[in-house]
Amino acid sequence: MGDAEEGPLWGATGGDGRRTPPGQLGMAPGGDEDEAGATVSGGACEGEEPRTPPKVVGEEEEEEELDPRIQEELEHLNQANAEINRVELQLDDARTAYRRILSESARRLNAQGSQLGNCIEKARPYYEARRLAKEAQQETQKAALRYERAVSMHNAAREMVFVAEQGVMADKNRLDPTWQEMLNHATCKVNEAEEERLRSEREHQRVTQLCQQAEAKVQALQKSLKRVIVKSKPYFELKAQFNQILEEHKAKVTALERLVSQAKTRYSVALRNLEQISEQIHARRLQRLIVRRASPVGAEASPHHAGTEKFDSVEHLLGLSDATSLNSDELEERERRRGGQGHFRHHRSISL
Repeated sequence: MGDAEEGPLWGATGGDGRRTPPGQLGMAPGGDEDEAGATVSGGACEGEEPRTPPKVVGEEEEEEELDPRIQEELEHLNQANAEINRVELQLDDARTAYRRILSESARRLNAQGSQLGNCIEKARPYYEARRLAKEAQQETQKAALRYERAVSMHNAAREMVFVAEQGVMADKNRLDPTWQEMLNHATCKVNEAEEERLRSEREHQRVTQLCQQAEAKVQALQKSLKRVIVKSKPYFELKAQFNQILEEHKAKVTALERLVSQAKTRYSVALRNLEQISEQIHARRLQRLIVRRASPVGAEASPHHAGTEKFDSVEHLLGLSDATSLNSDELEERERRRGGQGHFRHHRSISL
């Protein structure tokens, strides 16, 4: 009885005669020391996998899918940029060609003028009169087209008045407001068309008179300057050729400048759209951040805090207790088989 009660207080006696202090396990001779030590030291983590620190919600930015509008506007931006570069190269080439032709025309005309002498200046009024006569003829043609269009509109308005009058006369017993309104509208159209016809007729007469005067002046100068006109003809023919070439190149430069302006407009629109999309995305992120900060403190538990609370409790020591009980039973069984000096029961107490 004394030995049985002494065991829990002073520990067990090993095979070498030494007592095991309380709170420590006895080491079995013959290599059991490593096995028992490994069992005790590894009991706390046996059956548990190493934990990785969880990601804290709110510490990392939420991944967002790329807005499809961004890719679309970037494509528009790149296309406009490529168009600007391509057309600007063509525009530079066209401007260079225009300047080259201009300088070449000036050089050749100066050389031609030095050979012909003062006959060029004497014949210049004739060719100037021809230019004005040509412009007057073009204005006459435009005025004639406007007059024909005004006459056609006047005739169509008069037909509308006739149709409206027939409708009003068909309903003698009652005045239909629809026909009355149509008649008034047709009458206004007739008056406007009549004014336009008279105005275009007067304009046509004026430009026709100017064209006739210009033609008469050309005929008079041609009779008085016949000799110098024939002598200076190569110079003015060369000048007319260069003027036509320069007009064609100028029209090409103007068209390319218009294309560059349109491409730059598309580039600016795409860039403005990208800025608006960026502002919208930043506004949404700011709104989510405000909502997250305004949420209650306990509404969203942090995994980091939860892990700390778990290690503060004693739940993680349950595995250690079970492993220690198992090792104690194995040691007792070994003591009985070996028939050691002490026949008392070994009780292991562990202070937590």
